Amino acid sequence: METGFRKWIIVVTIITSTIIELIDTTIVNVSINTMSGNLGAALEDTAWVITSYAIANVIIIPMTSFLAEKIGRKQYYIGSIILFTLASAMCGFSTNLWELVAFRFIQGLGGGALLSTSQAILFETFPPKERGTASGIFSLGIIIGPSIGPVMGGYIVDNLSWQWIFYVNIPIGIMAAILSAFYLRPSKRSTDGRKIDWLGIFLLAVGIGSLQVVLERGETDDWFSATYICVLTAIASVFLAVLIWWELRVKYPVINLRVLKSSTLSISAIMTFVLGFGLFSAVFVFPLYAQRIIGYSAFQTGTMLLPGTLMAAMISPFLGKMLQSGVRPQYLIICGFAMSATFGYLMSGSNLESGSANFFIALLFRGVGAALLIVPLTALAVSELKPSDIPQGAALNNMMRQMGGSFGIALINTFIAQRAAVNRTALITYITPSDPGTAARIQSGIARFMSYGATYWQASRQAIGALEATVVRQTFLLSYMNAFLLLAILNACCIPLVIVTILKKRTVPKSNAPVVVSDH
Repeated sequence: METGFRKWIIVVTIITSTIIELIDTTIVNVSINTMSGNLGAALEDTAWVITSYAIANVIIIPMTSFLAEKIGRKQYYIGSIILFTLASAMCGFSTNLWELVAFRFIQGLGGGALLSTSQAILFETFPPKERGTASGIFSLGIIIGPSIGPVMGGYIVDNLSWQWIFYVNIPIGIMAAILSAFYLRPSKRSTDGRKIDWLGIFLLAVGIGSLQVVLERGETDDWFSATYICVLTAIASVFLAVLIWWELRVKYPVINLRVLKSSTLSISAIMTFVLGFGLFSAVFVFPLYAQRIIGYSAFQTGTMLLPGTLMAAMISPFLGKMLQSGVRPQYLIICGFAMSATFGYLMSGSNLESGSANFFIALLFRGVGAALLIVPLTALAVSELKPSDIPQGAALNNMMRQMGGSFGIALINTFIAQRAAVNRTALITYITPSDPGTAARIQSGIARFMSYGATYWQASRQAIGALEATVVRQTFLLSYMNAFLLLAILNACCIPLVIVTILKKRTVPKSNAPVVVSDH
C-alpha cells in the first residue's frame, strides 16, 4: 500500500504499460495491407502478425502469478517491460514476414505479462477499501487501449511507415521501466523450494496455443475442412483436459485453478468472457462496416470510436467510487449489458446512407456500456480472494476476457460469412432478366457507360458488373447488420444471469451462505 507522490507515479506507470500492451492488440490490424505489400507476403500469411501476438498473450497471462512469485514481482514486471520494448524494436527492424511474426510472438509474451501483473500491483498499491477506485483506474487501460489502437495505426500508416507502429513503444517502454525501477517496492521471490510445474507449463502452452490458432485461423481456412484445424482442435481438447486434471492434482501448480472455488470469481469469469466477446467483436465489426461499406479510412473510423472511449475513460474513476460507497456491482453490470445491447440494436438499423452523425449516439452507448461492465467485473472478480490469491484471480479473469475476444472475433467472422451467403441468395432471387426493375437498371447503366464512350458490348458488361457490385455491397450491409443484432441479443441474454446472482444471494440463509457477489 502506497501514499502520496509514489502512489500516483505507480498508477501512471501501470496505466501506461497496460495501454501500450492493449494498443498493440489492435494497432496492427489497420496496417496488414501495407505490411503485406512492403514485405512481399500474401495477405493470408501476413495475418500471422496478429495471430502470433494473440497466441503469446493468452499463453502467458495465466502463468503471470506463478512467474512473478518465482522471479519476484518487481523484477518480473520490469523484465516484461524490457522484453516488450526490445521486441517492439526488433519488429520494426524486421526484414521479412516470418522474422516479424517471431518477434511479435516475443512481444506478446512480454505484453501479456504486463496485463495481469499491472492489475495485481495496482490492487496492492491501494488499501482494500479503495479497491473499487483501483478497478476504475485499471479499466482505463482496458477501455482506451483497444479503441485508440486503430486510430494510431491509421494515422501512422497514412503519414509514416508501418515500422513506426512498433517504434512508438520504445520511448514509452523505457520510461515505464525506469519509473518502475525507482518507485516500485522491492519484492522477494519465492524461496520455499517449490518445484517448477514444467508439465503444467507444457500442457498450457500447447493447449492454449493450439486453441488460439484454431480461433484465429479457422474462418480463413474454412474451419474443419482444413486438416491442421482438425488436428489442432483435437490437441487443444486433450491437452486442456489433462491440464485441468493435472493442475488440480499437483501441489504447486503453474495455474492455481483452486481459486475458482470462489463462486464470485467463477461467475465474474463467465461474464468477463462475454464482456470480451462483445468488446472485441464490436471493435472488429464496426471498422469493417465503416471502411468496407461506408468507405471511411482507417483514421476516420478510429476517430469515430474516440468520443465513446473518452466518455468511458471519464466515468471509470467515478464508477470505482460508486462501488466503494456501497453500490452493488450487479446493478452497474446490468446497465452495462443493457447499454451494450442498445449499441448493437441501434447499429443494426444502419443503412448505406448512414454516417458519423448516425453512429455517434450508438458509439457513446458502446463506450459507456464497456465502462459499466469492465469496472465492476474487475472489482467483483477479486473481491473475495485472499491477498495472496489476487494475482492468480486477476490473471484468470484477464485470460477469460482475452479468450472471450478471440472466440468473439472468430465466431462473428464466421457468422458474417454465413449470413453473406444467405443474404446474397435472398437478394439475387429478385434479380432476373424478366424483372422490370432489373431490366431498367441494366439499360440505364448501358446508356450511362455508352455516354462515356464504351461500345454497347462493353457497356453491357460494365452495367452488369455495376449491378453485381451493388448486390455485393447490399449483401455485406445486411450481414453486418445481422452481426450487430447478434451482439445486441448476446448482451441482453446476460442480464438474466446477473439477476439470478442477485436473487440467489437474497435467498440463501446468512448462516451458511457462500457469498456469491460482493457489495464492495
